[in-house]
Formats: sequence, structure tokens, C-alpha cells
Amino acid sequence: MFIPTLKKAWDWRILLTVSFLLAGFSHQAYALKGVVFIHGTGYQTNALDDYWSPEFVDSVMQGNDNPYLVVNCDFEEFIWKDRAAVCVADQIYRWGLALKLTELYIITHSNGANVVRWILSNPTWDARYPIIIQATTDVTAIAPSSGGTPLANAVVNGNVFEQSLGWLLGYASDGVFLQQVEYMAFMNEFWLLGTQGNDLPVPFKVITGTDVESSPFDGDSYCGGYSNQVALEFTQNWLDSCSDGFLECSSQEVAGTTWFRDIQRTDGAEPLSHQQSRRVCFGFNEIIRDDI
Repeated sequence: MFIPTLKKAWDWRILLTVSFLLAGFSHQAYALKGVVFIHGTGYQTNALDDYWSPEFVDSVMQGNDNPYLVVNCDFEEFIWKDRAAVCVADQIYRWGLALKLTELYIITHSNGANVVRWILSNPTWDARYPIIIQATTDVTAIAPSSGGTPLANAVVNGNVFEQSLGWLLGYASDGVFLQQVEYMAFMNEFWLLGTQGNDLPVPFKVITGTDVESSPFDGDSYCGGYSNQVALEFTQNWLDSCSDGFLECSSQEVAGTTWFRDIQRTDGAEPLSHQQSRRVCFGFNEIIRDDI
């Protein structure tokens, strides 16, 4: 059964451990902010090159001295597993402690937002979670799969999407299984904060991708890789008209607060496909840079 097992309630040993860790993580009188990039579905060992791209990360971080961390974890697992959320927490905690950080600005993409919401929603699961929650000032969730996607259902059922989405979503892993629409509805009801009436403890700002453009005669279609645009245009046929080719707008906006929909802020009011929303496209990277 995929449903996570509830951990024991807080006891004095956990409280003592958390108090000690909090003292070590944020004892400075002044704020030192670190920026964390958390990838989406898949098992990453070099997310900087293979998921985000150095160009995107460098552009977002341009002009400021904030240290940054690009997380590498296994999101083929269920989000609560040690190789997923606990891996994220461990990497952030060790890095933040070493640099004596007091604040965290977290940037997520796609399923990475579900991993972050798990940490924010379940502080008693791991002793590092409360430290991270206390230090986090902002979460910017780019195209989050908060409500799941029909494409995950299609992959799990083994139809044509299993081949066409291998480059983007992967195959029928536990991480993909959980992003089926009905399972994300279950998680949102019982395990994840952020939906209406269940506020998260920190700001969770959503950037929504609304469309895919793949005309070979439009230069904007080549940002992020033209073949990716063609594939996302294909999968968009099975989604609502408002979608980034992987996630419907309604799914992206299930949790948190919508900061903006792409065309409201991008250069030329260009939409961002699910691939383009982690690339240097249409001034999108500069919007995040300015927010940091």
C-alpha cells in the first residue's frame, strides 16, 4: 500500500534535538539568505546540468551574493521516502548549517513542489523539517503538480504516453504513480497543506504555465528545445486548453497562492511550457531574480 505510515508524536527527545539543531542553524543576529533549487520528477545526480541548466541558475543568481544549493535526490520514490523528502531535508540542513544560514528562499519545479509541501506539512516526520520550516521565507513553485496530471494516469496504465513522455515524466515509478489525479486528491485532503482552508506555514507562491507554442515559424518555439515543444504540444491534446503541456492550470493552482500566470509577466506575454519554465525564456528568469 502506498499510504505513508504515521510517525510517532513528538516526545522530549525529539524536542530536545530540534532545539539544539535550531540553535546551530540560525544563531546569527543578521540575516544570511540561501537559495535552494529543487528539481521535479526523476532521479537526479546532477540536476544543475540535467534538469535546470547552468544558464538558468546563473541567470537567476546573477547580481547577488546569496549562496545557492541545487538539490539532487530521487523523486522516482514516493515523496515522503528517505531518498526523496528526507534527502532534500538532509542536503538543505547540512548546507545551511555549514554556511550558518538564517533564511531560505526555495525554488521548485513540477513534482518538487509536492516534496516541499510534504516537508512543510509534516514537521514531526523528521527532526530537520522544523528547522527548514522556520528558516524558509519564500517558496516559489514553478508549474507545481499540486493536483496531479491525467498524463500520470496514462503512464501508469501503460498507453501511448509511456513512450512519448519518457523524457519528461519517466515511466511508472512510485513518484509518477502518486501524481495520478485521484492520489494527489487524497494527499491534498489528508497529508498536504496548502489547499483552500489548509494554509501552509510559509508563503507558497505559484507561477502557472498556460500554453505550449510549437510553430516552426515562431522563434519563441525554439526556447528550451524545439523537440520538447512538439512533444508537449502533442500531450496537450489530452489536457485542458489552459495547460503547459504536462499540467493543467487548475492542477498547478490547487495549492498555495497564484503569484502570476506566465503571460501576465513574461516578455511579449509569451506562455511558458513545462520545459520552458526551467529555462532562460522570455525574461522569466529575471522575474525570479528580482524577487530574491
